Amino acid sequence: MRLVAWVRGHVQGVGFRWFTRAKALEIGGLSGFALNLADGRVQVVAEGPPMGCQGLLDWLQGDDTPGRVDGVTEIWDTPRGGYDGFAIR
Repeated sequence: MRLVAWVRGHVQGVGFRWFTRAKALEIGGLSGFALNLADGRVQVVAEGPPMGCQGLLDWLQGDDTPGRVDGVTEIWDTPRGGYDGFAIR
């Protein structure tokens, strides 16, 4: 499964990408990246088992993230591959 999520709120400059990577590694079986966007959002791309991707999305939408998440927009797709682990970009 492939999850692409755009997280809006106060999510830059608070370690959000680092914690997202740590959560993806904790869940296990996920590859992809977390990237700061110029408009203040963070884009998260995760590929792996459906339960792992859903677990990461649940965390992104929850109250345990750094900063403040005002909302998450997600798209589900088929995996494209090409990722080596889970990176911070």
